[in-house]
Amino acid sequence: MTPWELDITQMQNCNCNFGCPCQYTVDPTYGSCEASVVYEIHSGFYGDTDLSGTRAAFTAIWPEAIYKGNGQMQLMIDETASADQKRGLEAILTGKDTEEMATGWYIFNAMCPTKHQTIYCKIESKIDIEERTGSATIHGMFNLEVEPLKNPVSGMPHRAAMSLPNGFDFLYAEVANGTTKSLGGAVELPNNVGTHSQLSRNRMNNQGMIKH
Repeated sequence: MTPWELDITQMQNCNCNFGCPCQYTVDPTYGSCEASVVYEIHSGFYGDTDLSGTRAAFTAIWPEAIYKGNGQMQLMIDETASADQKRGLEAILTGKDTEEMATGWYIFNAMCPTKHQTIYCKIESKIDIEERTGSATIHGMFNLEVEPLKNPVSGMPHRAAMSLPNGFDFLYAEVANGTTKSLGGAVELPNNVGTHSQLSRNRMNNQGMIKH
């Protein structure tokens, strides 16, 4: 198993109500799970390959809850990554070189028998976890915009968060309002408009989340 480690900021949007029922072992709001995720990699490695400064993303859709399987997904890696960086990121993000069930990537891939061709394209993103804002353009694939939740009476930003002490995808995440606009690719997300989004900073390796 090739050793790897990542320190990342991730921004994701799904088609469910704010709070994401999956985090509480409840079925998705509308039956299916449809998601877009963007990763900014601050530092990391895959074997001898430095992954610092790279970006990646994916889209996925499951007809029911993720754990029931039958999903499909498509991975995107920034075109500026070197050939070695692309190989390393693809291995990590497809669940390879990872202990069984240790990361979200392992689980998502295990629950997606249909894996579409990886796309190498320009990825631009700006994520502010503290402000619960973000934007990302995955050229030719999708745009993602995130803003804070708003108090329905005052219209002021409302802060809410999720904590998963034993999480495999994140340990703590700020909750926000996100919209994904599909531009192309094999997985379209027409229902992710003003729906659940979350922003988190995570460290992980072959064994899963790093908690210190």
